[in-house]
Amino acid sequence: MTATRTRIEEPASESLWRNGDFLKFWLGETLSLLGTQVTNLALPLTAILAFHATDEQVGVLRFLQLVPYLGLALIFGVWADRARRRRIMLGANLVRMLLLALVPVLYWTDTLSLAALLVIACAVGVASVLFDVSWMSYVPTLVRDPKHYVEAGAKMGTSSSAADVAGPGLAGVLVGALTAPVALIVDAFSYLVSLVSLLLIRTPEPRPRPPAARRHLPTELRDGLRLVLKNPVLRSLALIGFCCNFSMVTVWTMFLLYGTHDLDLDSAALGAVFATASVGGLIGAGISRNVIRRFRLGLVYVVAQSALLLGPTLIVLATGPRPVMVGMFVLSFFTTYLGLGVAGVIIVSLRQASTPQSMMGRMTAVFRTLLFGGGALGGLFAGLLSGRIGARGALTVAAIGSAAVLIALALSPVRRLRGLPSPPEEPAPAAGRTAR
Repeated sequence: MTATRTRIEEPASESLWRNGDFLKFWLGETLSLLGTQVTNLALPLTAILAFHATDEQVGVLRFLQLVPYLGLALIFGVWADRARRRRIMLGANLVRMLLLALVPVLYWTDTLSLAALLVIACAVGVASVLFDVSWMSYVPTLVRDPKHYVEAGAKMGTSSSAADVAGPGLAGVLVGALTAPVALIVDAFSYLVSLVSLLLIRTPEPRPRPPAARRHLPTELRDGLRLVLKNPVLRSLALIGFCCNFSMVTVWTMFLLYGTHDLDLDSAALGAVFATASVGGLIGAGISRNVIRRFRLGLVYVVAQSALLLGPTLIVLATGPRPVMVGMFVLSFFTTYLGLGVAGVIIVSLRQASTPQSMMGRMTAVFRTLLFGGGALGGLFAGLLSGRIGARGALTVAAIGSAAVLIALALSPVRRLRGLPSPPEEPAPAAGRTAR
């Protein structure tokens, strides 16, 4: 009997509110996500305000934050399936905490440079890859019963949306009060809290099942890719997710440049736009379970993703007095975040329900490669295109491209699903594999 079947046969608890270790993990990750939102605004603002970075340089910064996912996520995913994931997450959070705390130290000693900021952003991205390919695979160890995957996804989605609401506004206040580099202390502290919460978890994490034969890295990488690309649901989620992340990071970066350079919005105003709009994500994650219970899963997914993809058009249409334009900006991001809040719960639940436990790390790595790879390319594209034709024109191009993804969404097999699929069988280990 496989480990997955054993977990399914355990009696389900009434709610994850009774699962103390999951709540510890959830609290730590919530505060970590809040700190990350501060960093997402503070890092580019540090480059813009402290070093007068050009549009292209800001695009490179966003690219370096996410590009490690393109090169390392698959390899780290194989490692995450070979080791206990909690230890990996502890190490990743320690590294992120130290690197972000280094920025204000360098700033105070007048040794911070744009080059150093780019290197630190990329190094934090590497540690983030390691954490991200591990945490989603670790949650089933704490949740145990697949029936609670949607609840776990909804809680994590609520945390992400709550961080989206509070983070930008907090970042704007902190940047205004402390300067952008010093505001990064908040993110460093959030990783410390996450580190402590992981140390307090007592649920034993089982050792990964030893392979029947010696492992071969290229074969394991190929297994992860095959799992995602041969499963119609996972393949569609991954490819559409790539397009959605490309769109969101592109629009976010272009709007930051547009608001800062063209409209002269200060950091507090930008933070207020993102914070107010992000209430949509909080609402989406909060209502997701009830909406999924009431309507077909596939229908909810299509509607939510459509809202996400069409949201950027409202930025392009924003004209008139400054208050009207700001209101349109808020409505645009509100619509995007509302769709993301609902769709995110569905996507995570489908991924977990469609993947054997022994393949979780590799599945997550493939998705992280595509999703964050899309974000990395989106950030670079945003900076280059804004520098070439201006942020306003670049936003128009991005909105058209985002809306075009609706064609792929209409053809997706996910739209036909009525509910979550049955848990898959663990794959039989292939014989004859040799170590590299």
